[in-house]
Amino acid sequence: MAIIKVMDTILANKIAAGEVVERCASVVKELVENSIDANSNDIKVELIESGVKMIRVTDNGKGMDKEDAVNCFLRHATSKLKTEEDLFRINTLGFRGEALASIASVSKVKLTTCASDIGTIVNIEGGKIIDVKNGDARIGTIIEVNDLFFNTPARLKYLKSLYTELAHITDYMNKLALSHPDIRFTLINDSKVLLQTDGSGNLLKVINSIYGVGVSRKMLSVYTESADYEITGYISLPEVYRSRNNSIITIVNGRIVKNSKLNSSINEAYHSYKPDNYYPIVVLNIEVDTTLVDVNIHPTKMDIKFSKLDELIELVTNMIKDKIKVKTLIPNAKEEPIETFKINKIEYDYHENINTVNERKTKYNIEEQTLDFEEYVVNDDLTNDNSDTLDLEDKKKSDRLPILYPVGLVWGTYIICQNEIGMYLIDQHAAKERVNYEIFKEKLATSNTKMTMLVPLTLEIPNNEYIILEKNMSLLTNMGFTIEEFGLNTIIVKEHPTWIKDNVNEVIKRIIEAVINKEKDFNLQRFNDHLAATLACKASIKANTSITMDEAKNLIEDLRGCDNPFNCPHGRPTIITYTKSDLEKLFKRSGF
Repeated sequence: MAIIKVMDTILANKIAAGEVVERCASVVKELVENSIDANSNDIKVELIESGVKMIRVTDNGKGMDKEDAVNCFLRHATSKLKTEEDLFRINTLGFRGEALASIASVSKVKLTTCASDIGTIVNIEGGKIIDVKNGDARIGTIIEVNDLFFNTPARLKYLKSLYTELAHITDYMNKLALSHPDIRFTLINDSKVLLQTDGSGNLLKVINSIYGVGVSRKMLSVYTESADYEITGYISLPEVYRSRNNSIITIVNGRIVKNSKLNSSINEAYHSYKPDNYYPIVVLNIEVDTTLVDVNIHPTKMDIKFSKLDELIELVTNMIKDKIKVKTLIPNAKEEPIETFKINKIEYDYHENINTVNERKTKYNIEEQTLDFEEYVVNDDLTNDNSDTLDLEDKKKSDRLPILYPVGLVWGTYIICQNEIGMYLIDQHAAKERVNYEIFKEKLATSNTKMTMLVPLTLEIPNNEYIILEKNMSLLTNMGFTIEEFGLNTIIVKEHPTWIKDNVNEVIKRIIEAVINKEKDFNLQRFNDHLAATLACKASIKANTSITMDEAKNLIEDLRGCDNPFNCPHGRPTIITYTKSDLEKLFKRSGF
């Protein structure tokens, strides 16, 4: 007797829902993307209890007739693909035909839609059609999803707090608004408006709606193109950053995508302009021929493969670097540091909503789970009404940092300077670190002259590390070292590059240690960069070390000659300023 049977349709849909419908945000994503594909330009998302109780999406798209309104809930039913060839030229956000069937199988759905003179209302519960009847003649679609996961309590069990679910929905709605600034989006939870855009097509206005005026004022527009790609969007000045990488938003042909290699390269383009453990705010729209990308990788359709990824990465990286390297980036001392904020700055009652979700879990006999919370961090209060310190005109390298006149030293650490614009404080260690870093980086890339050591350096290395060192000995040779074996797991260093002048033995040990500990995905340029930063830090003036005014003048001139005089290699600022108007306001010498 045959034991292999064809699955029941509802069972198959529930299994598919495991991939398509992970949480409330997954439902919002699929429904709103359908509205976008229906050519809507006004989309409203209404939630009750962060979507756990109810999600309603209302659009003004082209709507559906009665037959389509019923068929859209069938598995693999879609209007977006007709032939196999269409799979290689996907220009819609949805195309699999799985989402609505999956959502309907784990919730109670009411669909109200109209494409002409007579509307249709379809009620579905747990994947079964309850009734189909005529409705109002309002062009567009309203789809309401109630009691998500009511018949799959194991899935409801893994929902987090309502705050966390709302955070995910808000995050994705923000990204949708950024990817389609020509659409008016509204997000409401429990009668509170969390997001509202005007659909004017102005991306900077959408950025302002999401991040606030302080951030939007410090975004730079970017544009570049090649034979295969056209890239537009906005990138933040390095002083504006967040603690999570979800602030890097890439949009390909109107689709929000995640590509870890591309995102890493965007963050890397800011290297040494900001702390390494923070991320810029970036919104990039990438237009590319649909035949050069593959979005048919995962049911969520957020992962994507590029046929020419290396070309794209080089294009994006150069675009960002070229935009940043011509800007004056001296932060104003009056600006507040990074602060946390709640979803779109709207307070949310944690305890009230934890109780609500717990009541729903109790109703379906679900065990108590540990609820975690998510916080978002952003440099969100960067208002600066003075344009003195943010000159956005292109400058040659020596003019990016204005001429400064040192007048004193505080705590043997901060050089006080002045000019006609205002007062400046320079961190002498960070400044010297930047100067040394650029010197060492250039030497590592170009110098190959050697110096013989009067007393050769002998190093005994653990056997596991010695094997790694042997394999990578060519790196040291190319830098200008002469190293030979000197017994079991022992080497002797006889010559070193001429640019190593101070603390020679210690510097050599650090370089060898860095070679041994290099990452698997080795990149020589990145290695030299890390090495230069390490050496620069050790060779720089320490805090609480008094220097003369002549030494301060020389340091400032050296700093003005740097490619990036505004940050140390680790991204800390080398200089901050109080403009003249700032000081006059502080001392109440002018209006305030």
